[in-house]
Amino acid sequence: MSDEYNSRIERRKKKKRTPKNTAGGAKKPTKKKSSLAKKIFLTLAAVFLLTLAGGLGTFAFMVKDAPKLDEGLLRDPISSKIYDMNGDFITSVGSEKRDYVKYEDIPPLVRDAILATEDARFFKHHGVDVIRIGGAAIKNVTNGFGSEGASTITQQVVKMSFLKPEKTLKRKAQEAWLAYQLDKEYSKEEIFEMYVNKVYMSDRIFGIKEAASYYFDKELDELTLSEAALLAGMPQSPNNYNPFNHPDRAEKRRNVVLSLMEQHHKITSAEMTAAKQKPVSKQLAEEKPDTGNAKKFNAYIDMVVEEVQEMGDYNPYSDGLKIYTTLDPDAQTYMEKLLNTDEIINYPSENFQAGISLIDTQTGEVRAIGGGRNQKVERGFNYAVDLKQRQPGSVIKPLIDYGPAIEYLKWSTYQQLDDRPDTYSNGTPIRNAGGSYMGPLSMRTALVYSRNIPALQTYKKVGHEKANEFLNNVGIELSKEQSENESNSIGAMSGISPLDLSGAYAAFGNGGTYIKPHAVKKIVLADGDTEVRNDIKPKKAMSDYTAYMITDMLKDVVDEGTGRRANIPGLPLAGKTGTTNYTAKEKREWNIPSSASPDSWFVGYTTNYTAAIWTGYEDKKEYLSKNSQNISKELFKNLMDEVSSKKETKNFKKPNSVVELPIKKGTNPAQIAGKGTPDSEKVYELFIKGEEPKKVFNDFKEEDKEKDKKEETEGKIENLSASYDAGSQSISVSWSFGGKGSPSFTVSSSTGESRSTGGSSASFGGAEPGKSYSFTVTATVDGKTVDTASTSITVPGGEQPPAEDDSEETPPPTEPDDTTPTNPDNNGGQNGNGDNGNDNGGNDNGGNNNGGNGNGGNNTGGNGNGGNNTGGNGNGGNTGGNTGGTTPGTGETTTPPPSGGNTQQNSPGAQTPSENQKQSTGGE
Repeated sequence: MSDEYNSRIERRKKKKRTPKNTAGGAKKPTKKKSSLAKKIFLTLAAVFLLTLAGGLGTFAFMVKDAPKLDEGLLRDPISSKIYDMNGDFITSVGSEKRDYVKYEDIPPLVRDAILATEDARFFKHHGVDVIRIGGAAIKNVTNGFGSEGASTITQQVVKMSFLKPEKTLKRKAQEAWLAYQLDKEYSKEEIFEMYVNKVYMSDRIFGIKEAASYYFDKELDELTLSEAALLAGMPQSPNNYNPFNHPDRAEKRRNVVLSLMEQHHKITSAEMTAAKQKPVSKQLAEEKPDTGNAKKFNAYIDMVVEEVQEMGDYNPYSDGLKIYTTLDPDAQTYMEKLLNTDEIINYPSENFQAGISLIDTQTGEVRAIGGGRNQKVERGFNYAVDLKQRQPGSVIKPLIDYGPAIEYLKWSTYQQLDDRPDTYSNGTPIRNAGGSYMGPLSMRTALVYSRNIPALQTYKKVGHEKANEFLNNVGIELSKEQSENESNSIGAMSGISPLDLSGAYAAFGNGGTYIKPHAVKKIVLADGDTEVRNDIKPKKAMSDYTAYMITDMLKDVVDEGTGRRANIPGLPLAGKTGTTNYTAKEKREWNIPSSASPDSWFVGYTTNYTAAIWTGYEDKKEYLSKNSQNISKELFKNLMDEVSSKKETKNFKKPNSVVELPIKKGTNPAQIAGKGTPDSEKVYELFIKGEEPKKVFNDFKEEDKEKDKKEETEGKIENLSASYDAGSQSISVSWSFGGKGSPSFTVSSSTGESRSTGGSSASFGGAEPGKSYSFTVTATVDGKTVDTASTSITVPGGEQPPAEDDSEETPPPTEPDDTTPTNPDNNGGQNGNGDNGNDNGGNDNGGNNNGGNGNGGNNTGGNGNGGNNTGGNGNGGNTGGNTGGTTPGTGETTTPPPSGGNTQQNSPGAQTPSENQKQSTGGE
């Protein structure tokens, strides 16, 4: 057997040694074989190169449209945190909930959990892990494309920053290319930092740090192994692994992460086992309700956001700022209770709106903002800041009339004006509310009772250039087309918000220094070190004497004038009221009562706080009734009382530049009351030091005093009575007079209306069933008061009314086609529109006055107080009847004290000031 085996082997060896063809030499066949192998190699090499070239060409084609590395896209939007005046956190603003964390602040436990789960070879590859790609490729071939991902952390950063979330070869090629580029441009630590801050963690949460706070109410360095593993596992499918919604899924995913950490030697087996035993549901913090885009203190936060943007190239929604504000959280909380509940104010309607700005008088810092009532949306209309289309009415008078007069003309508070029939420079009449006149009066009286005609006279003396200069100094700038209108004197302009007015009035309470209202103290940038302070600088807007003298007069407004309802006993404060009115056309078309108003304002201040309040409706077709016109004062009173309750409020300090002197009443120019002047003939007024009067009035002698006293007792009002006429809804007051001389009478109503007449009766329209009215008649002979008497009456039916009424009326514009006479005093009966002068009642101004006393009559040819008074005993008569549209005057109807001056009532009704002075207001 062995011989046969050997023979076979020998034969095989011999066969191998014997050439098949020996011709031509022994090595020729070897050459042929070598040549074939070379061809095969070259062919394969060519195929490989062609394949490689094709692959590279395909890859190049796929990545040619890849986006560039944009550092701006790598930088994620980070929500900003907002803090109150005490440095306490209020809320965050931003399109995404994200709290940034730097690489060095990421605990090793959290870093290890993420690396073990997402990219164990992160610090070894160059953006793309070829080994991991190979494993994923096999899975994709066996299970279908897209079944297994091989993205590194670098690739995920690229995908989250630049690419759409689609599974295509083109997107994967671009992802790999950009990941390689990113790895070259940035360090591994920077890329890891990008990842942990970009990653989505469900419930609109972005970033690991924000997720730790949201799900566990912990900082990153406080997380346990189990908690860190849960967070590290969420990015694969955030919503499916949300522990609040799916605790079972979240726990399974956490356990996978723990196993990977043990596999990559980040934790021990014992640590893994212990961590897996912890139930997820018991580790979670209390779930926070998702309020969508709702923010705490919306109106205030809106203002903060806008202010930060004005400070420079900062975006509160993405820059991760810390914003330190001037917000008083207690005041803001009360503000929202005041506006959004009926616990404090009984609002007439859900649609009733208000805008309130509360600032610190001394610093201009905004303490609270009332952006409106029942607001539900973020960045909605802010009535305190954005309300620019409504007119301010009489609250503008201290700023555009009397403040400039003191500042530039050196007027005293006694400066004499003449409340008499007057016109604008173009001949258009102007009138006061109620149509009455007080004759000669002081600037103080004119402001306290908000008389329109003296305001216009003052504005004319000042001139629009100086008036506008004064406004600009306190932060208010009128548009060019409005800047020269004389009707600005009574508030017939727009473009002024409650925030603007609070800043302007605060200058009065701050000794003449204006500080722009602001809600931001400083911001701290995302680096945690750079501070940017709000560059708000005080500005000397007026002299200290101007500020104090205006303040002193405005204190009288709330003590005895149109702002009495805003008064807070024991609290030194000053303030001004204002209302606006409808046009006659609006009244007709919208069926608006003549006593209604679209806007009611109150602006007031103490040495600590200044508040400006607007009330009205979004739709002007909804009007403020007489009662609801007082809500602005009630809002002020409640708010100022609340914020002042825990803080000492000092009185306004008179500067050395102001001198107070007793002045003999009626002197013009002013004379200092001498020692013999009785108190009843004195009035204390303020003068700029150096501008005070020098002459002393010493004409009073003992015999003169006795004579004056005797004359005062000569004359008596007798048989005073009041009667109600249900047909005309009016009250007629009548009396007789016994005494010497030719008396004139002023009749004042508890509603704030007044009538002046030389007759022995007066009529008041608009009486409401169930309400009580009181009337006071003052008799004046030769400029001296000789007697005063009062009576009252309760109209049958209804409920008892309030004891007094401070409401005001202001004039609207006359539209070009609006020629219907108005009934400003509401004396023609309330027929729905209140615009028809001949309305079955009202024996005074307007109405069919057949035999009644007053200035009205059956006005068939004109408007106002003229017309043909058939049988009236008043001062009306036929004044010629003005043609064209007329409008009511502006001003309060609060009854001023008798002036003893010009009480005539036979003037024409006031027309609106020209086409370019259209919407007149005026006020309270």
